[in-house]
Amino acid sequence: MRDRAIRIANFSGYLGDRYTALAEALDGDPVDVLAGDYLAEVTLAILAARYRRDPARGYVEYFLDQLRPHLATLAERGVKVVTNAGGFHPAALADAVRAAAAEAGVTLSVAHVEGDNLLADLGELAAAHPLTHLDTGRPLSSWDTTPIAANAYLGGWGIAAALDGGADVVVCGRVTDASLAAGPAAWWHGWRPGDWDRLAGAVVAGHVVECGPQAVGGNFSGFTGVPGMARPGFPIAEIDADGGCVITKHTRDGGTVNVDTVTAQLVYEIQGPRYLNPDVTVHLDDVRLSPAGPDRVAITGATGAPPPPTTKVAVFGQIGYSVVNTVYVTGLDVDAKVALLRDQLGRDRPDGVELDVTRIGVPAGDPGSQWDATAAVRIMATSRDREPLERFGLSTRIGGLYLQSFPGFFHDGGGELAVRVRPRIDYWPAVLAADVVPHRVVFGDGQAQDVPSPPETSIVDQPAHPEPDGEPAGTRLVPLGTVAHARSGDKGGNCNVGVWASDPEAWPWLRGTLSTAGLRKLLPETADLEIVRHEFPHLRAVHFVLRGLLGTGGSSNLRVDQVGKAVGEYLRARLVAVPDELLKGEDHR
Repeated sequence: MRDRAIRIANFSGYLGDRYTALAEALDGDPVDVLAGDYLAEVTLAILAARYRRDPARGYVEYFLDQLRPHLATLAERGVKVVTNAGGFHPAALADAVRAAAAEAGVTLSVAHVEGDNLLADLGELAAAHPLTHLDTGRPLSSWDTTPIAANAYLGGWGIAAALDGGADVVVCGRVTDASLAAGPAAWWHGWRPGDWDRLAGAVVAGHVVECGPQAVGGNFSGFTGVPGMARPGFPIAEIDADGGCVITKHTRDGGTVNVDTVTAQLVYEIQGPRYLNPDVTVHLDDVRLSPAGPDRVAITGATGAPPPPTTKVAVFGQIGYSVVNTVYVTGLDVDAKVALLRDQLGRDRPDGVELDVTRIGVPAGDPGSQWDATAAVRIMATSRDREPLERFGLSTRIGGLYLQSFPGFFHDGGGELAVRVRPRIDYWPAVLAADVVPHRVVFGDGQAQDVPSPPETSIVDQPAHPEPDGEPAGTRLVPLGTVAHARSGDKGGNCNVGVWASDPEAWPWLRGTLSTAGLRKLLPETADLEIVRHEFPHLRAVHFVLRGLLGTGGSSNLRVDQVGKAVGEYLRARLVAVPDELLKGEDHR
């Protein structure tokens, strides 16, 4: 146990995040651990297809390229690295890191955490422990495809054990995103598995920093007031022995850390006030935020309870193929132009080929430029089998319309229309008894250490919040974003939207305006969807889960905004009646 807080710096929020981030973190303020998160659900789907082609790999090679130039610096400073870049083959990535260190003449201890990959045993597990869909309760046996990947979400105790065993680099597969901070914090402070409140605080800290620059102004609805947004930095979590933490950033970097940027991440991609983790159930509605200095926000009050007896399992299966392209419509008669395009492309389609034609945007009236008069049209064709889709020839069909379709037809790309037919991967979020999932650490000498299950579990339901009574008072129609921030994202086929007010005086109005019925009026796409609504009074936030808006998941739905990143901004653009007294002061956008 150490006297001071552990400083954990994130350097990746997804596969494709800024390549130089690891180098920036090493060159920035002193830290104890570098944490890199690469495994979004969509990323897992991509890696699953790659792993199927080449089972010897299946890990994130991007991470290895980022790490390789800095091995000597890491060894010299004693900075630990923890990552889930192991993907479907953490053992192979651990070997690759060892080989890179040997080539560089550097001595580093590398361990990996395994047990999450359940594909080989999926049939046996499903027979003994029914794998039901997380949202619908349907059994996995009802899924009309063959799984190509199945990974359980592991907690942070394997990471803690690896660090306690002397590992300098810990490579994981599908651990939870927050485990990349909770594991190192538990190791640093010598916590025990039943330290629920401490673990809850660390999980909250990990949830805030897991998406990299999103905690310092990236993807933030108040971005116009964030300095250095052209290149925002990456966050640091300073986690104390009691689980409380401060979120900050490297001093020299762009971006900012304030109560709103941290709130944005707290309400992002959650299912409600009970945040379920393999190590602890976190009560997010107890969390308080307060400024703690320039670019510093203190998070206190997190409380925890024993984790659920089940853990989430991400199952993926290929359900077909897709091909996508984009053309443009300009000026008048836009709906008629799109209808003609849909008719022309849809003629003589092979059996089994489905076509989706979606207009994106509306040309401006009396446009100031040609591009103000233009809207995009996204065209996607899908099929269960590759051959009908290749025979359909979407690119050839689009290329043949230049002289026979609507006026002003054009395609971006210098006449280059050829696009690749891609696998279409579906996502099945299942739940499985946590105690049947293996969880072990393997060290460089081959020694393995099993990680025990939590000492206690509990079944916790999300609390129900009553709908606000009556209609909120309002006098002036303005965009919701004038007085509220929002952030949205995905969890499988569900879209999550968190909306909050910076001004405490706006909270009663916001709560009343954003009832479930009020949201349906603002988002007509949700008319037939189940909506789950929760409130976070301490954050002045309302949170919604829009079940099924994203189909069965971002990797397979046909929606243009596949993972719901822009739903919050769409909501903020809708006009609502706001009392004058909330509009007289500072612009809260």
